[in-house]
Amino acid sequence: MKIAIGCDHRGFHLKEKIKSFLLKHNHKVKDVGCWNEESVDYPDYAQYVARSIYQKECERGILICGSGIGMSIVANKFPKIRAALCWNTQLAKLSRQHTDANILVIGEYVDEQIAYQIVDVWLNTEFEGGRHQRRLDKIKAIEDELFKKG
Repeated sequence: MKIAIGCDHRGFHLKEKIKSFLLKHNHKVKDVGCWNEESVDYPDYAQYVARSIYQKECERGILICGSGIGMSIVANKFPKIRAALCWNTQLAKLSRQHTDANILVIGEYVDEQIAYQIVDVWLNTEFEGGRHQRRLDKIKAIEDELFKKG
């Protein structure tokens, strides 16, 4: 699977570790930055990952920042993006089963080992469809209405 990954300065170290984890598990990684701990603006990196998914350059994305909240807000501004902030494996599993989340957002405060588990569960959990598809169809209808108006 090809995965876009990005972070702000607070998520830099965890991003680097997760990137290594992904490569070790034979995923292709598109790293959009940031590249060190110098202060940057999280909306820039959230949009790079969201655009990679929206434009179908990557199948899924991972974002890391301080709390994960800002990255989630930015990514979810894009049509067809379902970014889920997850701080444990149960949320990661539900985000895939129920909402077919295509971007995982993690706050840098999450323990490294737990972050690996979250990523692993998130990547290996399938969307359940069924009643959940009906709800995604409603989200798509809202996006279609809002984005056709410009």
